[in-house]
Amino acid sequence: MTLKNNTREFDPEIVTDFREKMSYGAYLDLPTLLAAQKPVSVPEHHDELLFIIQHQTTELWLKLVLHELQAAIEALRQDQLAPALKGIARVKHVQRTLTEQWSVLATLTPTEYAQFRHVLGNSSGFQSYQYRAVEFALGNKNRRMLTVFEADAAANALLTATLEAPSLYDEFLRYLHRAGFDIPASVLERDVTEAWTFHPELVHIFREIYENASEHWAAYEACEELVDLEDNFQLWRFRHLKTVQRIIGMKHGTGGSSGAAFLQKALELTFFPELFAVRTEIGA
Repeated sequence: MTLKNNTREFDPEIVTDFREKMSYGAYLDLPTLLAAQKPVSVPEHHDELLFIIQHQTTELWLKLVLHELQAAIEALRQDQLAPALKGIARVKHVQRTLTEQWSVLATLTPTEYAQFRHVLGNSSGFQSYQYRAVEFALGNKNRRMLTVFEADAAANALLTATLEAPSLYDEFLRYLHRAGFDIPASVLERDVTEAWTFHPELVHIFREIYENASEHWAAYEACEELVDLEDNFQLWRFRHLKTVQRIIGMKHGTGGSSGAAFLQKALELTFFPELFAVRTEIGA
């Protein structure tokens, strides 16, 4: 069949005059957004735009992740588990998008990147304050990280506030305590500015939840959502590592880190260790 007219006509109700109406571009502030990509290579290298957009897009998604985690933490604080899990579910979808996004950067070959890597100076993803805030919100806290952001008052303030506030896991355990589970006082009263460390006394509590899921369904579901969250984070870390290895091998990072070796160590970090330890106990 041959189409006589391959042009779609406007519906008569479609708005076309935006002299006094808000448009799509105005709502999203597209002039600002699309002007934010400023390659610094001279002459401008074709692939630097990819590199910039990859990282800017990541920062936008991290902004949403942090937004949802903060809301989930507040919901748990108010014993509103369902809204908290809804927020965590959204974060999980964003995490999958972030992980898939590495495949775009992986199209950058070592030769292409080497032609403009030098213009990055000491800038590095290590300096992403939103990424650090997400890690802090999940319990992987490190006060020393604040020194990286001393020159950025807004970033330092956000990270300080997140460091000093209970993490998602802290608030979940407090929620369980209020729901009648015997969470130890040492956990409830711990210094929340410190990175979470393994508490073996929590494992038997999670075993009770898992082995009696029908009686503790809400807590059981929440535990699995947190496991999903950590799984997704680890997959993102692994994909990051493999992309870096693919593009720069074992070179040091532009920010001074050991590069792939530094990222490899991050795979050893965990947010909710008791939720993984309990798996060894169930059915034993």
